[in-house]
Amino acid sequence: MRKVTIKAAVYILAGTLTMSSCIGSFGLFNKLLSWNKGIGNKFLNELVFIVISPAYAVCGVADLLVLNTVEFWSGRSPIARVGHVENVWGQDGRLYAVKTMKDGYEVTKPDGDKVYFVHNADDDSWMMKADGKETELFRFNEDGTIQAYLPDGGTINVTQDEVGLYDLRMAANGGVYFAATN
Repeated sequence: MRKVTIKAAVYILAGTLTMSSCIGSFGLFNKLLSWNKGIGNKFLNELVFIVISPAYAVCGVADLLVLNTVEFWSGRSPIARVGHVENVWGQDGRLYAVKTMKDGYEVTKPDGDKVYFVHNADDDSWMMKADGKETELFRFNEDGTIQAYLPDGGTINVTQDEVGLYDLRMAANGGVYFAATN
């Protein structure tokens, strides 16, 4: 009887973990992949891939059964790169430092000023903090749309796709949208 109960509990736990529809970010697998891609030329990358291929399987299974499930239920990746700083070139041709924080990002401008983009998990919204002011940017609605705040103080609800992005750009720019090509 005890073996049946333990076996049933294991099956239920495995079913819960694998059937929770938690695709997740596959953070561990992708970290290994990024490391492998950054080794050097494509021939060396392939050689290392073949040698450490069991590690890909282990990372994929760990992501599938544990890490993605934790990310799904908690809303946060258990291996998030908090404190990681990445330098990003802006469209203005200047270099910005983007630091990952627990609840968002800290962006340091080339002149040293900082802008914070902060996620509020309670209402699933993002705000910008700069120069002592807080400005709500957008929030995710329960119906799958996004409520975005416009520069003129108004709001617009848009879908999470290219059409919604286009609608938001049109509303933010007063109906004028310019596309740049390289």
